[in-house]
Amino acid sequence: MCGRFALFATPEQLVEYFELMEPPSAALEPRYNVTPGQAVAAVRLGRDGGRRLGHLQWGLVPFWAKDRRIGYKLINARLESLADKPAFREALTRRRCLIAASGFYEWADAGEGAKRKPYFVRTPDEPLLALAGLWERWRGAEGTPLETCTIVTTAANAALAPIHDRMPVAVARADLGTWLDPTTGLEELTALAARGPSFERWPVGAAVNDPRNDDERLIEPAPDADA
Repeated sequence: MCGRFALFATPEQLVEYFELMEPPSAALEPRYNVTPGQAVAAVRLGRDGGRRLGHLQWGLVPFWAKDRRIGYKLINARLESLADKPAFREALTRRRCLIAASGFYEWADAGEGAKRKPYFVRTPDEPLLALAGLWERWRGAEGTPLETCTIVTTAANAALAPIHDRMPVAVARADLGTWLDPTTGLEELTALAARGPSFERWPVGAAVNDPRNDDERLIEPAPDADA
């Protein structure tokens, strides 16, 4: 799964990488410990077909849900079963997005009785990652709309398999339009996931375990851990 990530890119980097129609409308503070339930920067297609960056709450609430708290159970969606799950099926065909990230965290099993070890993962080739996502618009009893998203995951590649069996789908820069295009079928999306960017990883300190911690020290290599 993907349960934490970071975004500390500049507005200029976001505009250039995602080919946005316009700069972000609000300042984006550097974030080093984004957690479920918080607002995340996401790119969607506008009515004119242009790419625009806005904010979505992380944790998808299906349009038919009776309780918004279901979003905390739907922070991730498995690529392999998107077309089969009622929570994701319609969003797959109509509401795709890309979540902007500088990197993400994953935890490795440290053995029986030991605490899991956190790692920071990024691509060495680009300033950003585009994590594949789906989004939804939900209205509660009060009628106020809530826009939410989930991050799509797939089987870990060779770089991450030693620490975890799953990873977020990172869309290569050349494939951003393919993911956002609602007419792209699941077979092509699966191929897209397999040709994502390369990853590098390093162990980080346990401070990332506490969501109250949020500064650049979280991504510094841990001096007493092995990669």
